[in-house]
Amino acid sequence: MSTETTTAPAPTAATAKPATVTILAALNKALTDAFAEDDKLLALGEDLADPEEGGIVGVTKGLSTRFGDDRVRSTPIAEQAIIGAAIGASLIGYKPVAEIMLMNFTTVAMDMIVNHAAKLRFMSGGQTSVPIVIRTMTGLGYGSGGQHCDYLEAWFAHTPGIKVVAPSTPDDAYGLLRSAIEDPDPVLFIENLPTYRTPVPGVLPDTGFRVPLGKAAVQREGTDVTVISYARLAGEARAAAEIAAAAGVSAEVVDLRTIAPWDRETVLASARKTGRVLIVHEAVKQFGVGAEIAAVIQEELFGQLKAPVRRLGGAYSAVPYSKPLEAAYAPDRARIAEAITALAG
Repeated sequence: MSTETTTAPAPTAATAKPATVTILAALNKALTDAFAEDDKLLALGEDLADPEEGGIVGVTKGLSTRFGDDRVRSTPIAEQAIIGAAIGASLIGYKPVAEIMLMNFTTVAMDMIVNHAAKLRFMSGGQTSVPIVIRTMTGLGYGSGGQHCDYLEAWFAHTPGIKVVAPSTPDDAYGLLRSAIEDPDPVLFIENLPTYRTPVPGVLPDTGFRVPLGKAAVQREGTDVTVISYARLAGEARAAAEIAAAAGVSAEVVDLRTIAPWDRETVLASARKTGRVLIVHEAVKQFGVGAEIAAVIQEELFGQLKAPVRRLGGAYSAVPYSKPLEAAYAPDRARIAEAITALAG
């Protein structure tokens, strides 16, 4: 009997699978890299440590094993206590990253966030800063209903003293989280549950990679319509722009990345170029972030626009449990594409 062994041929450029990366992996690497560089960094929240699987989706997996339970702490279900402890730790020199498992549950800690974290710099005459990051996730798509998947960013963007960030790509998730951790003031960092594990081409960023807070990204150049979005719907806007392109409409896609403060310069430059603007977000349309941006565009570019600014957003309703109703609740790529082509006339 032959004793020869065979080995599979080495992958070639034609057969090798392209490298992919996910937002989940990018966030985990961002935290791991930041913890390795700064021993004053802490993480606290429900189920964060490795005995509890590193959070319900695994963003903090591996951190407590590597850096210790004193720096990565699983807490009781007590959102106000989580944020209160984070604020207190920040006042004595630590940099806490506090997780509120779902964005709807930030309401339990609203007093700590808006009356303490956001205001301490103002109320101390600039002598005290609160360098905390509040990570939270949200997003429809799993039939979680009205108390688990709201986008509430407008509440916090309305609050002076806190920055609001919502990435849509793995690179931005890494770079923005690193910048948020290094910021001297509180940052609300919004993650989208349905896109955590969506693979996209690329590799994880290097340790030194940063995305500056307050700077939008033009993710697709266009000439006919500007589409402004963030979080998951920035990805839907990019897909919608491709659909619109097949109909002969050139859409420029601007991903805000940071909601507060938002990048007025980039947005106004794009709006000035195309003359037509569509603002898209998953949050309820009424009184949303899109209303503020639309108002500023109208004030700054009145007479230069070719059409009124249009907004697409979630229905004025609690998020429904029913799958068909949930699908109809917020804009998707087909409806965004339809609005782009209609706006282009």
